[in-house]
Amino acid sequence: MAYSEKVMDHFNNPRNVGEMEDPSGVGTVGNAKCGDIMRMYLDIDENGVIREAKFKTFGCGAAVATSSMATELVKGKTVQEALEVTNKAVMEALDGLPPVKVHCSLLAEEAIHAALWDYCEKSGVKIEGLEKPVSDIGEKEEAAEEDY
Repeated sequence: MAYSEKVMDHFNNPRNVGEMEDPSGVGTVGNAKCGDIMRMYLDIDENGVIREAKFKTFGCGAAVATSSMATELVKGKTVQEALEVTNKAVMEALDGLPPVKVHCSLLAEEAIHAALWDYCEKSGVKIEGLEKPVSDIGEKEEAAEEDY
């Protein structure tokens, strides 16, 4: 299984690893099938802009790389723009993933959504188009595999 240089770079030198003291939103999602767990922390300012994003991921190299890239992609964006960071955008930013690792990018997308959902619940804000996240992406993964 060949990984792109970008995937290897984000695996070997992941960006934004760690926890946050007082995050605006935290989202944790997992995949029971492969055992990956991803937790994303967002620090969102009063204008709804993501100042900082951090993650802790328990999983394979691709899960670490997609988490790292996802935090890079949402930093500096509004919550609405962050909602539009899809698993495909994460994969493209990493120059692709092997088909068996596509679920890792789905985990990253769901973790962003889960953190945004938590932020909305804590701050009473509503983000247009945000749906309640799932804690296990197994169901979504099957749907996504049919798309490829």
